[in-house]
Amino acid sequence: MMDRRHFLKLASAATASVISTKGYASEPTGEIEFVGVLTDVTRCIGCRACEKACAHANNLPEPPEVIEKEYESGRRTSVDQWTVVNRYHTPKGHVFVKKQCMHCWQPACASACLTNAMYKTKEGPVIWRESKCMGCRYCMVACPFMIPRFEYHSPIPRIRKCIMCWPRLEKGKKPACVEVCPTGTLSFDQKRQLMENGRSRIYANPKTYIPKIYGEFEVGGTGWLYLSHVDFDKIDYRTDLGTTPYPEYTKGFLFSVPVILILWPSMMLALHFLISRENSMNEGGSTS
Repeated sequence: MMDRRHFLKLASAATASVISTKGYASEPTGEIEFVGVLTDVTRCIGCRACEKACAHANNLPEPPEVIEKEYESGRRTSVDQWTVVNRYHTPKGHVFVKKQCMHCWQPACASACLTNAMYKTKEGPVIWRESKCMGCRYCMVACPFMIPRFEYHSPIPRIRKCIMCWPRLEKGKKPACVEVCPTGTLSFDQKRQLMENGRSRIYANPKTYIPKIYGEFEVGGTGWLYLSHVDFDKIDYRTDLGTTPYPEYTKGFLFSVPVILILWPSMMLALHFLISRENSMNEGGSTS
């Protein structure tokens, strides 16, 4: 059994963790430049090679076959499928669009995470760290793009979403979807270079592209960028998000809330550790 002193130590440590980690919502600094992916909607043919590559790279189930009608059903990402390609009817014909986590520059999901499980790497991708997650699902509520998914039917549920193939990036490889795309729809690079490439395409083909790169300013900027020849609201991308990073909206609140609102999540976190430890001890004792 855990004594009171040990429990209070955990609570204190958790409190310090909550208070100290709220600053990471601001944009990381350093010499390493953020990387990202530029998606050129005009080049996508709906082959879904990116879906299969994503599944293979992340040990996910093979994407199901999609019948004609399902292309227009507005498929969303899921715990088993971190990227999906949908087809949209637009004034300029059918348009295929790949969707996944946008990897925001100042991610609301990471800002809302009490345990730093949802984490913005210094390279740019937003990843999820299982060992730190307490299952509060605040990241799901915070995300303006409604991307994080929770394994409700799993005995050990996890948060699931695109992590920009972070393990591959650590080895110097490109995201799997970028590597297999047969039409050059996807380009992986530093965001600064992606923005230059995107602007060059718009400048060289003003009759093809609308003069906007989606993700340049939305919610403070995102790591996944889009070029399109149709308005973005026609392909199910929100145009009402504004340019302010979502964590900025909570800064004043975090400095003005009563102490109990800071301590309560910390106490719950300590309780989470306590229960986990007790379960581990019981399991260990049952096998002895």
